[in-house]
Amino acid sequence: MSSTPNLVITSQRVITPKGQRPAAILINGEKILDIISIEEVPVDCPVENIGNDVVMPGLVDSHVHINEPGRTDWEGFETATKAAASGGITTLVDMPLNCIPVTTTVDALNKKIIAAKDQLWIDCGFYGGLIPGNIHDIEYLADAGVLGFKAFLSPSGIQEFPNVSETHLRKVLPILSKIGIPILVHAELENGTTISENHKSYKSFQDSRPKSWENNAIKLLIQLCREFGVHIHIVHLSSADILPEIAKTRNDCFPLTVETCPHYLHFVSEGISDGDTRFKCAPPIWDAPNRENLWSGLEEGIINFITSDHSPCTPKLKKLDSGNFEKAWGGISSIQFTLPVIWTECKQRGYSLDQLTNWLSNQPAKFIGKSRQKGQISPGFDADFVCWNPDKKYIIKKEAIYHKHKLTPYESEPLFGVVNKTFLRGKKVYDTGEFSGHPTGKIILKNNG
Repeated sequence: MSSTPNLVITSQRVITPKGQRPAAILINGEKILDIISIEEVPVDCPVENIGNDVVMPGLVDSHVHINEPGRTDWEGFETATKAAASGGITTLVDMPLNCIPVTTTVDALNKKIIAAKDQLWIDCGFYGGLIPGNIHDIEYLADAGVLGFKAFLSPSGIQEFPNVSETHLRKVLPILSKIGIPILVHAELENGTTISENHKSYKSFQDSRPKSWENNAIKLLIQLCREFGVHIHIVHLSSADILPEIAKTRNDCFPLTVETCPHYLHFVSEGISDGDTRFKCAPPIWDAPNRENLWSGLEEGIINFITSDHSPCTPKLKKLDSGNFEKAWGGISSIQFTLPVIWTECKQRGYSLDQLTNWLSNQPAKFIGKSRQKGQISPGFDADFVCWNPDKKYIIKKEAIYHKHKLTPYESEPLFGVVNKTFLRGKKVYDTGEFSGHPTGKIILKNNG
């Protein structure tokens, strides 16, 4: 890499590993060359002055459902990555289900990579799927570059992506131990429900998937993590009840990691109206005390980071006309709003921009094995930045949503934090409502970068 910068970004609020400070970021090509004081900027260098906006590492969202190929009427690479870029996300990882074919073979992975060609506005990696019939495919998928494997302990809702059992996990964990790759688990174990006649109330939905499902599933995963010493990752934690057992496992130095999502950190079940199926997701959203305990789990480092779990579908599948939670498709569209939603909640609780950066950039980059490339403003890292105003308040309006379908529970939410510019590997891809040039996102594989 040449020592001459071809672009300099300056701001009074740059979030570096040493904290927030006025700084100039020197960029050469796709990489950060150095971080210096603004007064030291070389003459004759092109400078983009961000003023008092925060310049933060681009967000890394390691849990996204894009659904292409096969279900592009739900979402697709172009719309999902545009929405992500407008929300300051510069790297995402796509889940292996809801697309057709599901990503449980190398052939299916290659089909997904071909489908993504020339459509990515940001960088994109992929997970492989673990289902009962594909254990022999795991090593091949790992060699092909997937960043982890996703499995369900309860039915996924997709017929071609059935859930696994403890028996299946016991067969695959030694393989994952050998290849050194995490397994991401949807942690719910069905063990009885309360039957309701009224499927319009959110309480009826909670009763159909009680906290015991998630708590018991995580207890099983903790047991397996201790037994096999394999990196197990719990996706979208909703129940704060299990945090003490997660903390003990981590304190005992076992490789268990955990994520939670904006909808569990922002919404509370008390505020969900009857029939508003936009809020249906699995596991369910719980009450205000549970939300506060999740925030404590983040503060204490028990929960490692935050992902969107952007899980869109067609509006028809949400069954808003009938308001039937039992029949509605589960999942919340949210990829564009992670930064303002989480910052709004951070402001209320006194959390810092450094903590925000850790939860949305540093830790997820580390999780996907790209901690020397993504998630940090440091020399040698990709020049991925989000430039945003943390002090400006706005209301989410349907016409400003870039993902394919505009149906989201975040519509009309008042939030702090307006994303003004997003840079991907030194190139501005989003600027105050406009997208620059053409898609230049790259495929991220385990063995590249």
